[in-house]
Amino acid sequence: MVRRFWKMTIVIDCFKLVKGTGKSIGIYNVAKNLTKALAGMEAFRGRIVVLGNRKNRADFECEGVWFREISAPFENKLFCILWELFLVPFAAGRYHPDKVIYPRGFAPMICFSRSVVIVHDLIPFYYHRHFRGYLNRIENFYIMWRLKASVKKAESVVTISQASKDDIVTTIKCDAKKVHVIYNGCDRVEDLAEVKEPKPYILAVSSTLPHKNAAGIVRAYEEYRRIAEQPLPLVLSGVKKEWMEERIPDFTNLHITCCGYLSSDQEFYTLIAGARIFLFLSLAEGFGLPPVEAMRLGVPVICSDRSCLPEIVGDAALLVEPENPKAVGQAMKQLCEDNALRDTLRERGYARSAFFSWERAKEAYGELLRHS
Repeated sequence: MVRRFWKMTIVIDCFKLVKGTGKSIGIYNVAKNLTKALAGMEAFRGRIVVLGNRKNRADFECEGVWFREISAPFENKLFCILWELFLVPFAAGRYHPDKVIYPRGFAPMICFSRSVVIVHDLIPFYYHRHFRGYLNRIENFYIMWRLKASVKKAESVVTISQASKDDIVTTIKCDAKKVHVIYNGCDRVEDLAEVKEPKPYILAVSSTLPHKNAAGIVRAYEEYRRIAEQPLPLVLSGVKKEWMEERIPDFTNLHITCCGYLSSDQEFYTLIAGARIFLFLSLAEGFGLPPVEAMRLGVPVICSDRSCLPEIVGDAALLVEPENPKAVGQAMKQLCEDNALRDTLRERGYARSAFFSWERAKEAYGELLRHS
C-alpha cells in the first residue's frame, strides 16, 4: 500500500482548550507552543491538523497548521465528556493521521490512530490524598479514572519531568518504557518584558488552589518582616485581595499587594523582571514554569523543594521547605540582603533556564513521533 503523502500527518486535539480559564492555563500554553514548534519541522510542515474552537483559533491557526474549528458547545461539560470519550477519534479520523496528540491527557475509549497522551501531572491524585473534599469528589474520581485509562491505552505517554514520570509509573502502574520525559520550553519571555531596574519588592506567584500554598507565602512573609531590618513589600500574583482578606486575619496590615491573575504576558513578565527576588512555594507541580521564567529574566529565585521543583531549578535557586515559614523567611532575608548571592543565582539562573527551550522540546517530540 502506497501512502499519498511522504510527510506524517499529526492531529492535535485542542477542542477543549480556552486561554486563561481554570486549571488548564499551563496546558493551553504547552499545546500552543508545541503546535507552532512542530509546524516548523520539515517532517510535519503542512501536515499538522488542530481540532480547535472559535476562541483558540487566533493562537493555533498559524503557518503550517490546518486549523479545523469544531462547531460545537466546547463550554458544555457534558458535550466535552462525550467528545473526549467517543467523538474525537471520528473527527480526527477524517484526516487519516499517523498520530493523534492529546495535550489534556485524556485519550478516547476507542483509538483509530496511534495516540500520544501528554500527562502534565497527577494533581488530582495528590488532592485525593492531601486535600480530599476540596474538589468535587465525583468529578475528581472521574478525572483519575480517565487519566489511568488514557495512560494504559496510549501508545506513548509524554510527561514534563522525571518526577512526574516516576509518579505516573508508581501510581498508574504502567510500563515505564512508554513514558517519555520531554521538558517544557521557556522561550522569548525577555522579548515580552519591559525590563527595567529592579524595584524594591518581592514577587510571589500563587493561586487560590491549596497546593499553590498562598497561605504559606503569607506566613513566610510575616516571618521575613519580623526579622528583616528594612523589609521589602510583597507583590502576590494570582490571588485577589478580597480572597486573602477572607482567610488571613489582619491581611490589610501586612504590606502585601495582590494583583490577581494577569492575562497579559507582557504585564506578567514585566512584573517578574522588576522584582528583586522571586518566591515560589508550591506543594506540587508537574514542571513549575514560573521559577524558570524568573530565572530567564535574571531574577534570583527562592523555590519549594517539593515534587519536581529541585529537578527543574537545579542549583540555580535557593530551595526551601515550603511549609516552614521560619526557614523561608530566613532565606528571603538572606537573598534580599546578599548582593553576591543574588549575582551568583542570577548567572546560574540564566544558564539553567536556557536548557528549557522549545527548540530542544521540538526535536524530542519529533523523534518520538517519527520513531515510536
